[in-house]
Amino acid sequence: MADDNDLERTEPASPKRLQKAREEGQVARSQELTTFALLMAASASLWGIGSFIIQKLTVMLESGLRVEREVVFDPALLAPRFFSLMLDGLLAIAPLLGCLLIVALLSPMLLSGWLFSTKALVPDFKRLNPANGFKRIFSSRGLVELIKAIAKAAVIGGVAAAIIWSHKQDVLDLIGMSMDSSLAGIGRLIGMTFMLIVGAMVLLVLIDVPFQLWNHARQLRMSKEDLRKENKEDEGDPQIKGRIRSMQREMARRRMMAEVPKADVVVTNPTHYAVALKYQDRSMRAPKVIAKGSQLVAARIRELATEHHIPILEVPPLARALYHHVELDSEIPETLYTAVAHVLAYVFQLKRYQTVGGNAPELSSDISVPAELDSATT
Repeated sequence: MADDNDLERTEPASPKRLQKAREEGQVARSQELTTFALLMAASASLWGIGSFIIQKLTVMLESGLRVEREVVFDPALLAPRFFSLMLDGLLAIAPLLGCLLIVALLSPMLLSGWLFSTKALVPDFKRLNPANGFKRIFSSRGLVELIKAIAKAAVIGGVAAAIIWSHKQDVLDLIGMSMDSSLAGIGRLIGMTFMLIVGAMVLLVLIDVPFQLWNHARQLRMSKEDLRKENKEDEGDPQIKGRIRSMQREMARRRMMAEVPKADVVVTNPTHYAVALKYQDRSMRAPKVIAKGSQLVAARIRELATEHHIPILEVPPLARALYHHVELDSEIPETLYTAVAHVLAYVFQLKRYQTVGGNAPELSSDISVPAELDSATT
């Protein structure tokens, strides 16, 4: 039962899933919003430049009805005349077409923002499968689209019928009017009908936009198993990551061990911790910890120190402080200068004794570290 629940798509889409769907051109779209925006743009354009368009079309119509005799009997003159009339008509409605083109391109951005994806242009032969087509027709989405189409037809048809019925006498009166008066009356009637139909479309938009957002989110929902797989892809397989970290630690340990032969002294606990120190007065401000470790790593550091004749000193408080409070390849803190100075002084005296001879040096018994740095006292 738990496995079945994990496979159910109950979780909202992750940001990665949303981004991938967007790259593939899968975003929330509302055809009703686009239609409403186009109708509003058309009505605003006709309201603003309708007289200009009518004037230009009237001139074009009058020019088209006046045909010279020589043009009628000369096909070479007739074709340019028709081309000139079509160009005049196109220029007359060009502002309206330009406005509608801009709105058609920008209106989808109101819901999903700017999106340019070429994946929608890739041929998908599965769409040519009649079985898939029938599935889409009889799916829940197909049912919703059918309901929307019926509602749209009912709203538009109902508004248009109501206006015509309420103005039926005005329509009949147009028969007895002059051409100019009847055209003006028809224009007013069409404009009023158009504006009321656009207003009625607001209801469809207010219903369709939330539905499209909800449906888009529903289609991209993920199961708990999908989320686990995505997290594993993003973060990597824990076993592989653990193996990589293990290899990195091993490589770092090898590099650290390679530095032990360069040390001046190894300070021990004596068995739990081992810290290798190095100091060069011309290139270092203070001694550095070039290797450190506990348990088996500490034992290996001591073995390497013995093999390369590096002095090993048992100073437990200092070893603990260096191990716990100084990072690898870092200088020791000022609070440990005095303790380390005692150790290095002894090491340098020991080297001189081994080379020149004389009195054997003795390690100072007054090597102490601050209590807050000694883990044994905290």
